Amino acid sequence: MIIDPRYNDLAAGLTGFSTKLKRGERVLIDAFDVPDAVVIALVRAARARGAVPYVQIHRARITRELMLKAEVEHYEPHAAVELQRMQDMDAYIALRGSENIFENSDVPSARVQKVAKAMKPVLDHRVNKTKWVVLRWPTSAMAQQAAMSTEAFEDFYFRVCTLDYSRMIPGMRALNKLMSNTDKVEIKGPGTDLKFSIKGIGACSCGGDRNIPDGEVFSCPVKDSVEGVIQYNAPTVYLGSSFDGIRLEFSQGKVIKATAGTPKATKRLNQILDSDAGARYIGEFAIGFNPHILEPMRDILFDEKIAGSFHFTPGQAYGHCGNGNNSQVHWDMVCIQRPEWGGGEIWFDGKLIRKDGLFVPKSLEKLNPDYLLGKA
Repeated sequence: MIIDPRYNDLAAGLTGFSTKLKRGERVLIDAFDVPDAVVIALVRAARARGAVPYVQIHRARITRELMLKAEVEHYEPHAAVELQRMQDMDAYIALRGSENIFENSDVPSARVQKVAKAMKPVLDHRVNKTKWVVLRWPTSAMAQQAAMSTEAFEDFYFRVCTLDYSRMIPGMRALNKLMSNTDKVEIKGPGTDLKFSIKGIGACSCGGDRNIPDGEVFSCPVKDSVEGVIQYNAPTVYLGSSFDGIRLEFSQGKVIKATAGTPKATKRLNQILDSDAGARYIGEFAIGFNPHILEPMRDILFDEKIAGSFHFTPGQAYGHCGNGNNSQVHWDMVCIQRPEWGGGEIWFDGKLIRKDGLFVPKSLEKLNPDYLLGKA
């Protein structure tokens, strides 16, 4: 089979820089509506490193059909099989394509929540016990979301996904250290006035070894410390539903009021936030800085890395940078603070860290676009 050289470059990065596969390690390649050629490129790249590849193929319309009538007892045997398979793996690479991001929009929310609850142990094991990386796959639907031609979007996609992520390392180390030593965080901007503590939580850097595209450092608020209000300005899609203009108010860490752009969206938003006891608390605070990604496209793996953005995530806290909050929800809602989006400021312990999307301290300047793009 003749394979696009860009597929081979991407596969080399995913099996090398991202998951660092070693001889004898088992890797599950989870392919959702993607071309066979890129899966084959990944199989070959894994074998070239001496790893043992396994492949699972998914189709969105079939997944939807299964969920339409799903009950917990139907998914428990499936979840048990998937958990055992994940426990047998050392690494996990997921490629997620989608011809229709609203494919599951007519699946009742209660059904979706049942499936998510049944599959949560699989997700937890994958996140906490394997080397993993997840990425979208470019489709015509994604090009439409980005308001670009298919060819232009493909060029953009491969430029973003094969970025020299090693250039992020010095700046991420500095931001990681700063966040790990920070107590009080203040975020200000149009409609946003938040205060919370990240004392003792620590920080985690993501520079091409978890998500592709990548470019964020994240921590997590002390669970009951969040006070104030946030107005998100990036549109988002979650569980098959689209939301614009989400606004959350907090008291003692909990979302006490949540609205979106329409009454219907507000109702759906609150249904999701009422999924369980942890869904109204924040599980992640992250600062994004991928220099290639500037505009939201209703795809969270891209949108959460937007240059000059941060995301403030209701639900599950993951890894050693979490606050112990437990939920089946993990919803990365994004706010962009570059001037054309209204600007904004992030303060750590009374010191201005980022203004209008650009890092201010000299130690963090290597996370600004000019350096990451090789212009400085």
